[in-house]
Amino acid sequence: MQFSGRRKKLISSSQSDLYDHCLQFYGQPPLDNISLIEFETFAVERLKLLKTVENLGVSYVKTTDQYIKKLEAEFLSLNFPFRAEVDDRKVPGVTSEYEKRRKDHISHFILRLAYCQTEDLRRWFIQQEMDLFRYRFGILSSKHKTEFLHKNNLKYETVSAEEKKYLRDKLINSSYGLSGITLEEYDFYRVPFQDALDLVRTRKVYLLAGNAYIPQNEIVTIVLNDFRTRLSKALAVTARSLPAVQSDERLQPLLSHLSHAYVGQDYSIQKNVGKISLEQIDPLSGKSFPLCMRHLHKALRENHHLRHGGRMQYGLFLKGIGLTLEQAMQFWRSEFVKGKVDADKFDKAYAYSIRHMFGKEGKRTDYTPYSCMKVILSNPPSQGDYHGCPFRHSDPELLKQKLQSYKIAPGGINQILELVKGMHYQLACQKYFELTHSVEDAGFSLNHPNQYFTESQKLLGGGQGIKKEVEMSQKSQENPPSASRPSQANPKQAQEEMGDLDSFFQDE
Repeated sequence: MQFSGRRKKLISSSQSDLYDHCLQFYGQPPLDNISLIEFETFAVERLKLLKTVENLGVSYVKTTDQYIKKLEAEFLSLNFPFRAEVDDRKVPGVTSEYEKRRKDHISHFILRLAYCQTEDLRRWFIQQEMDLFRYRFGILSSKHKTEFLHKNNLKYETVSAEEKKYLRDKLINSSYGLSGITLEEYDFYRVPFQDALDLVRTRKVYLLAGNAYIPQNEIVTIVLNDFRTRLSKALAVTARSLPAVQSDERLQPLLSHLSHAYVGQDYSIQKNVGKISLEQIDPLSGKSFPLCMRHLHKALRENHHLRHGGRMQYGLFLKGIGLTLEQAMQFWRSEFVKGKVDADKFDKAYAYSIRHMFGKEGKRTDYTPYSCMKVILSNPPSQGDYHGCPFRHSDPELLKQKLQSYKIAPGGINQILELVKGMHYQLACQKYFELTHSVEDAGFSLNHPNQYFTESQKLLGGGQGIKKEVEMSQKSQENPPSASRPSQANPKQAQEEMGDLDSFFQDE
């Protein structure tokens, strides 16, 4: 495909001029031709990077060595640029710096298309891109920071050595952590004070004649404000242009998939069939189910019924942990007949949809359990519904009461509620995992309810067989040439399949 739209000629004479610095404001859209496979691969790899940025940003202080080392490892793993020098040597098996920068540029614009669609998506995307930019700007040398400012027409003058000497005492007194010794090692930038209001407000800079004198460790605040403003405006413009892009039948399902993307193991592949008995479901729900599934299980046991959204979410989860079709049929029938549904009505109204879920009817497709992103971003629960993510869709006070009923310590509840307040719903669920399993660090990034179950069983010693089968499942999946290719099927096909399945669950 070609990134064209309303094309503007590049001011630079070649594409290499566009990538002559490892950091960008992404002001110029890409003009390359790329395949749909490359389109999806670039986008998924950047999404992996942004999710790592989110997880590390909550788990570590963003200036610590641990944060920097872990993020650097992710850059190396996914082949994104973070060095300032261009290295175009063609080494077999090694991606050149130019290609890394090209991927960085294109992948950013692809995710703009996917994440401009709603306010929640835009907010998440802006925050992760800002944290990513802060990290990359922070590791630049003083020389390359100045080059970046000049390249992007940020007219921030570097203060001369003579002026620094003249203002020595004032700069030391107004700048945190500076002394007469370290002052010589620091660059200062002269910036119009209205561009540095956040730093002026917190008294971190020296003011003189309408200018703020900003030490190099604080200039990132100014640049980030500019980056946020530009990106926010760009997303608004992209959202207005989205209908034209969505009319392309090749791109629309890909973009829809990316905004709900899960890039981990495919839990539709049932390698644990029959490993879970119906008698185990009740005890497992209390110790190894994520809160969303524990909530659905409790509602089913109490009401003997779940509406459409709940049956979809919980039914596919149970299928993913190993229930066979026969077990699932027995489980749902026995529960529904305890309520207002007799056996005959169940067989007529519900049995077909359960067989369809297991690929025994209709298109005979092996349907995929919902990922965390799908649970969080899909249709929210209404009155009488129990599906969705409790961390996303529950009132904070009701969530607090639920956590208290599950004997979570007050300190842990406060930690979870703080993560929820910051809209880090998957991290809140991961914290819930750590608190209910009495571990300091879960040791994984939570992206899927079935992943939660598998990790819980491994930790509790009940999942040795599950762990082995999961590893075999991962090895047996057919992967495309790119190792980072998502494990799910074609997004368009997956979307059509799930939409087709939804039609069998519309009865309440």
